[in-house]
Amino acid sequence: MRTYTAKEDDIKRDWLIIDAKNIPIGRLASCVASILRGKNKTIFTPHVDTGDAVIIINAAEVKATGKKEMTKTYHRHTGFPGGIKSITLEKLRETHPERIIQLAVKNMLPKGPLGRKMAKKLWIYAGSEHPHQAQQPKEHIINC
Repeated sequence: MRTYTAKEDDIKRDWLIIDAKNIPIGRLASCVASILRGKNKTIFTPHVDTGDAVIIINAAEVKATGKKEMTKTYHRHTGFPGGIKSITLEKLRETHPERIIQLAVKNMLPKGPLGRKMAKKLWIYAGSEHPHQAQQPKEHIINC
């Protein structure tokens, strides 16, 4: 018996739309990362990008459980000595609410070129409007 490996011609990509309103950040991110990788398909192959494109709307209304709104911090480094910058979840929600989900999903994807390719299939919008009507996205309910 031979192991099946998905080829580029075998992959059929769908467009899914997910409403993030009142869904916990981690639960949403793990389901989206699984869809982007293609783990919900029967042709899943670990070293091939078999996932679907995902549109997330209402990212500004994603839920943070417990005291994370005030205590969770995101760190980045400028590359210069002493250049570490920190921002809280509360402040990030005011300035760039889509980055909350983007960072959570990105950290759940594989590291390297394959993970970066998968992350490009994710579109996040703070409100309920999006410009992807031409792709005819299907409504997807989070059930992970």
